[in-house]
Amino acid sequence: MRAAPIILLIAGGLTFLAGLGRPAIGDSDEAFYAESAREMIESGDWLTPHYNYEYRFQKPILYYWLTAATYLVAGIGPGTARLWSALSGFGLVFIAWVLGRRWYGERSGLVAGLITATSFGAFTLARLALPDMPLAFFVSLSIWAVIAAGDDQGDSSLARLTPGTTSTVWRWTVAAAAAALGVLTKGPLGILLPALVILPTLALDRRLRDLAPRNMIPALLVFAVIALPWYVAMTMEHGTSYVYGFLVGDNLERFATGRFNEPRPFWFYAPILAGGMLPWTPFMLLWTPRLRGWLSGSRRVDPRDRQLLIWVAAPLLFFSVSVGKQPRYILPVLPPIAILLAATIVRATDERDRNTFFAASAVLSGSLLALLGLLVWRARSLLIVETPASIGVASLLIAACGAGVLLHASTGSWRGVPFTLSAAGALTLLALQYGALSSGGREPVEEVAASIRKQHPTGGHSGPYQVLVRNLVFYTGFRQADLFDARQLTEFLDSPDRVLCVLPARVLQDYEATRSKRFRRLAEVPYFNVSTVKLKALLWPDPQEDVETVVVVSNR
Repeated sequence: MRAAPIILLIAGGLTFLAGLGRPAIGDSDEAFYAESAREMIESGDWLTPHYNYEYRFQKPILYYWLTAATYLVAGIGPGTARLWSALSGFGLVFIAWVLGRRWYGERSGLVAGLITATSFGAFTLARLALPDMPLAFFVSLSIWAVIAAGDDQGDSSLARLTPGTTSTVWRWTVAAAAAALGVLTKGPLGILLPALVILPTLALDRRLRDLAPRNMIPALLVFAVIALPWYVAMTMEHGTSYVYGFLVGDNLERFATGRFNEPRPFWFYAPILAGGMLPWTPFMLLWTPRLRGWLSGSRRVDPRDRQLLIWVAAPLLFFSVSVGKQPRYILPVLPPIAILLAATIVRATDERDRNTFFAASAVLSGSLLALLGLLVWRARSLLIVETPASIGVASLLIAACGAGVLLHASTGSWRGVPFTLSAAGALTLLALQYGALSSGGREPVEEVAASIRKQHPTGGHSGPYQVLVRNLVFYTGFRQADLFDARQLTEFLDSPDRVLCVLPARVLQDYEATRSKRFRRLAEVPYFNVSTVKLKALLWPDPQEDVETVVVVSNR
């Protein structure tokens, strides 16, 4: 299917690149990376990341380097900050396509790529200036490279590697290089996650001898040359306390404690996975007969399926047992799930394999899209950056996409349903991007930053409290005071110098009542934080609770 790469480029272009610069950088983790890259250019320090003009040791350097280099070429902005995340989304799409085509056929490969490109989870994270999507790409590339080495021997099994052959050494070297880039992106996970997938599969196939020195030595050398120099330079610059703080503080404690992330239950990733795979999630019903057969022993697990299942299960289990969980951590399981799901969907569309699960899946997918259109319209009171007309158009388009999937499913022409759903998913995501989440105009954080710059055109004393805490520095371009609690807020506002403070109106009212003092208001801006929107806000929108009024005040 020669058109497959073009189809996937178009699908990925629509879902990953269109409108990449909107909305504004959110008051979330992406502000750390967008701003640190900007400060890298401003300071000229390309070794040590800074955020808010202070050292930021929490993550390695690669995403900062890539983003800063993009700033130099294309300018500083949300779109350029997110570009490498979006491009990594393309990488996952093509890994799913290549491996799906090789193992299950042309149509399965194409559908696997389309599932990856149009799933809501990939769309969301490919549009954030975060290193998680690049990490998922490097991890997937490392695993894929080893799997491809097995295919060179005429066998799809991961373990069918021939030690010492030029091709096999090359594949392991590519895997090592990808793992090294992953280590430069998010630390030890870059090598740990591929190992969790590759080693158990080799062990199950009783081929651990394939980890022969002739394969491993070149790979380890490449890994060391790519991954280690920056860590060595950081240790020489900042001492061993940096390495200890990064490995123990930001990795072990993030995994084993609730210091960085709120502790969540073991099953936390089940609904995350279901939501992230929308609108394809209902088609997981097609796995029911196969799972029943595997569990009963009446059906043999295909070696290809087993390898993909390990690829899904190993990272998922690893992150499930951790204390601190984040939805984006499980991104590396997206390609194998997409491949397994695509192969199952294509198999079910065959005339011989028709079953009620396919019809139910298609109907449920279309119904969920139609419901989403209704929910977007229901939440219009929260989407303050958009006009009612644009929200209405977006809602109708999303509902129409759902209706299109339902109509196609009702015709009985099932072979085309995956492609209809892909188009519906892409249009739905575009409708959300352009008609609900952003207006393309100046957004609340930009309004607030403009107000501050008007008062302090060359920089001055300002700070956010409980709102716009992370992203305001990116839009003002100068340091913001860290105000973490009421004591620091009081000290800041009692400063003998003129200072500006950004805080929610409700907090200001309570604070003024406590101090029996009224501060001068310079600007008031309504604000709904789309970067942290919860399902509850869509189901039961409450502007009184969900929409903040952000106030800029002066103490003089």
